[in-house]
Amino acid sequence: MGEGTLKTDMVIIGAGPVGLFSVFEAGLLGMQCHLIDNLDRPGGQCTELYPEKPIYDIPSRPRVTGQELIDDLVEQCAPFEPVFHLRQQASSLTRLDEGRWCITTSQDVRISAPVVVVAGGAGSFVPKKPPFRDLDRFEERSVCYAVHRMEHFRGERLVIVGGGDSALDWVMNLQPVAQKITLVHRRPEFRGSPDSALRVRQMAEEGLIDLAIGNVCELEGSNGQLERVRIKTREGQELQVSCDYLLPFLGLKISLGPIAHWGLNLAKNNVEVDPATFMTDTDGIFAVGDVCVYPGKLKLILTGFYEAAVMAHAAFKHACPDKKMAGGYTTTNSVLQDRLGVR
Repeated sequence: MGEGTLKTDMVIIGAGPVGLFSVFEAGLLGMQCHLIDNLDRPGGQCTELYPEKPIYDIPSRPRVTGQELIDDLVEQCAPFEPVFHLRQQASSLTRLDEGRWCITTSQDVRISAPVVVVAGGAGSFVPKKPPFRDLDRFEERSVCYAVHRMEHFRGERLVIVGGGDSALDWVMNLQPVAQKITLVHRRPEFRGSPDSALRVRQMAEEGLIDLAIGNVCELEGSNGQLERVRIKTREGQELQVSCDYLLPFLGLKISLGPIAHWGLNLAKNNVEVDPATFMTDTDGIFAVGDVCVYPGKLKLILTGFYEAAVMAHAAFKHACPDKKMAGGYTTTNSVLQDRLGVR
């Protein structure tokens, strides 16, 4: 193992809800985890796509937002002190002589472990960026590809670009918060659900938002802060709209990234696993959550939680064949309670 290589029991690729719960299940068994994610915070799709939208099918939670769920999962796994490697991808995978795996990230961090868990959800995803001139001048400050907190936009003048469900949903959700919203779409027809499209059109007719059919042609401002957006309509008219934030919602590009080239058995961009253990066809590499597939698979968060529990037990037996596993229930097992810090 090379100098500077970090050593752990389990490397989890993906810090979404299933990756986080995998930390908890592995931690109960005494396994230490490192997580790798290309986003800048834990949460995956929950925080990127619907942080403030309600989820209704989490057991015991009649209603929970994506961000609330992630906050709870981060708190739940905190006693096991997971190490996060954010804003980077798992670039390469190498088998070591001693039967361990070595993951190298896009920031040249090397991590060695007997177990690697792919928990990347639908895969690595990044927003599709619009071809606006000088876009990069404003991206760090006043161009946002996701809404993490609606309060951040209270009293601000927003220009939202797009015609799909995400753009329409955020027009409706942010309208009570923002000072002004201008929705820009290149054509009159929306791609989003008919109900959302009807509601947004009604909001425009009632003067609650402005609707511009056309394209953004220029961004104006200084020091990263937008001041105005110029829009060219389909009729050739040029509009000048005052703007504090530009929110382009043009969809996401999703792929497995480097994982697709690791030699795992794939089926339509999903990783095939044994549902008894959630190990792939490669010894020591497991997959859980939306990224894995097997007969009868349901792509639900709660299914991923079950998969994480089964996987952790199988991974422990693989990584620690000579150790005794702490079994039983957290309500009665003193070893589990000690690991949780609640006894």
